[in-house]
Amino acid sequence: MQMVRLAAIGFAFSTCIFAQQRLEFEVASVKPAGPIPVGTMAFGIHIDGAQVTCNFFSLRDYIRLAYRVKDYQIVAPEWMASQRFDVVAKIPAGVPSAKVPEMMKALLEDRFQLKSHTDKKEFAVYGLTAPKGAGKLKESVVEAGETPNGTVNVSAGGSEKGTNVNLGNGSSFSFGSGKLDAKKVTMTTLADLLARFVDKPVVDMTGLTGNYDVLINISPEDFQAMQIRAAIVAGVQLPPQVQQMAATSIGDSLHIGMEALGLKLEQKKAPLDTLIVDAAEKTPSAN
Repeated sequence: MQMVRLAAIGFAFSTCIFAQQRLEFEVASVKPAGPIPVGTMAFGIHIDGAQVTCNFFSLRDYIRLAYRVKDYQIVAPEWMASQRFDVVAKIPAGVPSAKVPEMMKALLEDRFQLKSHTDKKEFAVYGLTAPKGAGKLKESVVEAGETPNGTVNVSAGGSEKGTNVNLGNGSSFSFGSGKLDAKKVTMTTLADLLARFVDKPVVDMTGLTGNYDVLINISPEDFQAMQIRAAIVAGVQLPPQVQQMAATSIGDSLHIGMEALGLKLEQKKAPLDTLIVDAAEKTPSAN
């Protein structure tokens, strides 16, 4: 009886230790990203089997991935948005790719000595709403083979002419030639994308759960202002006179285009979790 009791205690202890074990990449290389051609920007993440490749991500981007937060939920030094790194890592055998954020968190803590804490903060936001439901939205047709098992391929590229984002699994987003064109996106994804181009965070409050195609015509004036905001969010250093060209309000053409689809951006306040970076090294430890 005593041995059974001891065995049970040992099992419980080992289970507790296992549950608390931190997930880490089997191996990982972290290097400063190389230069890209002037006037363009390209970055992305590719997960194929056990291989994880991240190109031209800022430390702020890696924090978003690791802690599963939006950009506006991060309070961090400005340099974290401008210094960029490439990461190539291997997922341990038997660990699903869904655990990549946890392993990325461990990598940031080990290689950048990242320390942080969370808090709750009230934000002025735009609530993405659909007052009359999805009646005017075009629901996407998902083709066979658009959800490959175990593969994630998300990439983005941009220049002064616009932005193109491949979200994987048939989903995409482009902003150029006077149009905002999203294909096979959820409303949550659309809210995240819109937040790059406006002056406040965007929170999905539509209640819609499908995937939709969204096409909105944008005036040249609004396109220029939204491009400047996107560059600022991406950490691009712009002269003050250029930053002033981005108006503090959303352009009329975006409002009109969204209302034609039955969508609205309404000014609201919402309490959101915030990740506050307490400390981090600018240079990662050696590979």
